[in-house]
Amino acid sequence: MTKPTRLTFALLPLLIASAWVPLAHASPDVASLSRAAVSKGAGQKVTSVEGISEYRLPNGLQVLLVPDDAKPTTTVNVTYRVGSRHEGYGETGMAHLLEHLIFKGSPRHPQVWAEFNKRGLSANGTTWYDRTNYFASFAANDDNLKWYLNWLADAMVNSFIARKDLDSEMTVVRNEMEMGENNPGRILLEKTLATMYQWHNYGKSTIGARSDVENVDIGNLKAFYQRYYQPDNATLIVSGKFDVAKVLTWVQQSFGAIPKPKRVLPPLYTLDPVQDGERSVTVRRVGGVPLLFAAYHVVPGAHPDYAAVEILSSIYGEAPSGRLHRRLTEQQLVASVFGFSQGLADPGQILLGAQLSSEQDPAKAAPAMLAEIESVAKQPITEAELARAKTKWLNEWEQGFADPEHVGVVLSEAVALGDWRLFFLIRDRVKALTLADVQRVAEQTFVASNRTLGQYVPTATPQRAPEPARVDVAAAMKDFKGQAAAATVEAFDASPANIDARTQRLALSSGMQLALLPKSTRGQAVEVQMTLRFGDEKSLANWGAVPSALAALFDKGTRNLNRQQLHDRLDELQMAWSVSAGPGRMSVQFSTRRDKLPAAIALISEMLRYPSLPADVLEEVRREALSELDTQRKEPGALLAEAMDRHGNPYPRGDVRHARTFDEVEADWKAVQVDRIKAFHQQFLGTSHAQFAAVGDLDVNATVQALEAAFGDWRSPSPYARLAEPYRTVPPTRMQLLTPDRQNAAMSVSLPLPLSDTHADYPALMLANYLLGGGGDSRLWNRIREKDGLSYSVYSSVQWNAEEPHSHWHAAANFAPQNRDKVLAAFEEEIQRARQDGFSVAEFEAGKRGLLNFRRLGRAQDGRLADAWASNLYLQRTFAVSAQVDQALERLTLSQVNEALRRYIQPDQFVLGVAGDFKSP
Repeated sequence: MTKPTRLTFALLPLLIASAWVPLAHASPDVASLSRAAVSKGAGQKVTSVEGISEYRLPNGLQVLLVPDDAKPTTTVNVTYRVGSRHEGYGETGMAHLLEHLIFKGSPRHPQVWAEFNKRGLSANGTTWYDRTNYFASFAANDDNLKWYLNWLADAMVNSFIARKDLDSEMTVVRNEMEMGENNPGRILLEKTLATMYQWHNYGKSTIGARSDVENVDIGNLKAFYQRYYQPDNATLIVSGKFDVAKVLTWVQQSFGAIPKPKRVLPPLYTLDPVQDGERSVTVRRVGGVPLLFAAYHVVPGAHPDYAAVEILSSIYGEAPSGRLHRRLTEQQLVASVFGFSQGLADPGQILLGAQLSSEQDPAKAAPAMLAEIESVAKQPITEAELARAKTKWLNEWEQGFADPEHVGVVLSEAVALGDWRLFFLIRDRVKALTLADVQRVAEQTFVASNRTLGQYVPTATPQRAPEPARVDVAAAMKDFKGQAAAATVEAFDASPANIDARTQRLALSSGMQLALLPKSTRGQAVEVQMTLRFGDEKSLANWGAVPSALAALFDKGTRNLNRQQLHDRLDELQMAWSVSAGPGRMSVQFSTRRDKLPAAIALISEMLRYPSLPADVLEEVRREALSELDTQRKEPGALLAEAMDRHGNPYPRGDVRHARTFDEVEADWKAVQVDRIKAFHQQFLGTSHAQFAAVGDLDVNATVQALEAAFGDWRSPSPYARLAEPYRTVPPTRMQLLTPDRQNAAMSVSLPLPLSDTHADYPALMLANYLLGGGGDSRLWNRIREKDGLSYSVYSSVQWNAEEPHSHWHAAANFAPQNRDKVLAAFEEEIQRARQDGFSVAEFEAGKRGLLNFRRLGRAQDGRLADAWASNLYLQRTFAVSAQVDQALERLTLSQVNEALRRYIQPDQFVLGVAGDFKSP
């Protein structure tokens, strides 16, 4: 549940429960209310900072409004200041379990998932140490926004929290635990933190102890809910496109009726004492590769010194600039390094670590890693290191603040620390950091007695980290003044017709096709998708891992820039970039800002056309790939995917369409040489058959000029022909793979379909699959996840082929190995029931609305728009095709959908596999 991801402000957990919802409450006509009356009714306005306004209702609810018309989407968050930190003895996992039960509904909203799905809400909830958060994003729509606010208010005080729901959800939560048990890194992190903290709840996993979760008392859980799920303990955040006056009215109507509670929340006062010696923990399990963590206690996220902690995690953990990369990875002691910090309400941690290949020795790597970290007094931080880390951190902060769907999430983390304005204060603190600040914090933090990793070592004169202490957030914010609010942007209409009308399609001298969609965005952001296509069936044969190695080396240096200079230049241009290799193509994605787009195009051109391809870095890339391969060899999902892909694959070894075994992939990576990479680059890469799509705040003329200069003369050196993969029947089969010591199992089902996305049955089968297993109110989800509580994740999907009639239907689930037979039986029963009885009128109508709403939401995402345009250029399509599909979905009848399911989803043709630690009866 809580695999951490480093964001601007704190670690966020994995998403816990999906969600979808409607049932609008009756309310007065907002048009009849004056704006003055709306403001008065919504409570007192407290402050405004950089375009974010805070209001407070009489019952204590804090409301943050972040209007942004850049994208036609709205995101709503409600954050409760309760997490695993607030749990008592025997209550571990209670906050997370409560998050699951909130989605089980209330008397007014008994079918939460169905309601969410019908309205096309992309919704979810997460639980972390200091807070619980519920959120939803959707295409801007007053009815959906008003309804979701009403649901949040109702869920705050009227949720069932019933024994029957607890019983059915228990298996799902256990399955979520078991998913984490399969991840060596997550287990090691859990054990490291448990060793690090003696008394504080930060040493306990948010998902809780199995014994606590399985034996939770429903009365205690309900009391926990009634204590913390109250307006005076919550912050509502609305961001994106919405009418402020309407939202203030709806907030008052929905939340304002909830009385201010009379209870007083209990104070939390437990802090761990300063650590007085090295601590260690060792985890031994089957599979995976060696990992090393070195964790150190740090100040709370609101402390002035925490900005330096964030920067130190970059100075040590980044590649290739980081100290650990230079000391460990480049010296071939480890395969890769990383670092992150957790800014929490109470003193948190910074964790630095390394992943090794199976051939590398932890006994050599660990001392070297600790020596590098704890030698900071003798090897002080440099100005260059500080400047580079600050640039990267501030770029990430700006990217997050520019995204209205992301702002609410990071504000939630700041709320959990004590004040939402800390989101801006830490930015200002990072900007103001001096070398002396960072050096002082590093020397105080990186001492042996403050470390959790290795063995205890007696020390004559032990060093101590500063005593832990809380922060007076009110005092910290007393003199804070925010920067100027971002300029307002246009309200963009994401309809297919407007997308086509606003997009300019051109071609370069080289033949590369262009689609440029200029639109104002928050922060002048631009999203780009570029696809290079090359080769044919014969010329692409027998290159093995060479294309993947080339893709991994593009950002390791060019003829004019070494590796570090290149990464510094990417940071200067505020570029987030990635590249991936596929059969006969290279796909490049990057984002930047309007004024930096021409320079970013020039840099991408230099990276793609003139990579330095250093041999020593190839060895690093090879080790990292082999290390990842070792990790996959014993994972149930990966093993099952290998077997399923190989079943019925007719292509011989060497053919680019051949499904490789793990051993073949390993052999291919070991065989890669620099001269082969150079030969591949020279033989195939060019832009004669390429597509480039950009969406966002861009100058079309300047962009075209930059593209012509960068790629206009880069013609493809060899012919291109699409790799055909005609439809073929695959023998149905059932397979079972045994993966010892894996507490989570996987099921996968595959079925080839003689269809493309231009077939007349495409809309009907798309909706049929959505109702069967693609949506949040689908048959498979409701039976296996909601009713039986057997799986944390179960779904079905169709991988549509746009070029030939050869698509694939796929279904998957994860579960505890002992539940294998129940999962298979439930899956088969639901498939058969849907085929025999068909879907109901209510399912059909709700599913149609939900699917159309999700399609609209997809067209409102700039990155997805750029990706779609690149594909459309290649297929010689426009968004008129999307409009036609929408129209076809609108015209569908229930009988067409039921008939499509029966015609194409044939259980006797399934390739079905399971993998897990299945015990003999």
